[in-house]
Amino acid sequence: MTVRGEDGLLRPLWASTDPLMRDYYDTEWGMPVRDERGMFERLSLEAFQSGLSWATILRKRPAFREAFDGFDPDLVAAYGEQDVERLVADAGIVRNRRKIEATIANARATVALRPDGGLVELVWSFRPPTTPTPTSYDEVPTSSPESLALSKALRGRGFTFVGPTTMYALMEAVGIVDTHLMDSHRRGSSRVWG
Repeated sequence: MTVRGEDGLLRPLWASTDPLMRDYYDTEWGMPVRDERGMFERLSLEAFQSGLSWATILRKRPAFREAFDGFDPDLVAAYGEQDVERLVADAGIVRNRRKIEATIANARATVALRPDGGLVELVWSFRPPTTPTPTSYDEVPTSSPESLALSKALRGRGFTFVGPTTMYALMEAVGIVDTHLMDSHRRGSSRVWG
């Protein structure tokens, strides 16, 4: 179900009231991400979001960016135990030690992927032949054969916190699939799906 905003545009309920969520929906969610740092940031934030609301992560994103050196994979890959302790003590971010350690491990895995085409190429290689055409939230998948395969491929390369549901959310966020509801003003805005 979509809601018509004061501006006359149709958005899903989750993006219809909170200005931060509305702006994210209108300008960023579902748009193609094709740079390594951008993909690493989205992968990291999706992992931190696991079990939490996206609004919580979005509100903390500036602090995450500062704490993780702008999600520069080379810098994060060099983090040691002092950095883990610094991050666990940072009230501006989600202070989950396992997720922090996973982000560092994933940075190292991102760097290690470069000789084989890199993180962006790997993630985009799991683009499905078609995208969903949901008219309601009940029709929006939470995983797919491709997100399961992406999860397995990333795990095989040393990534963690990359389960199939989290990877489907990543695929939605970076434009690999378009799950905007059919009547949303954003449907088709990525130009990935005609």
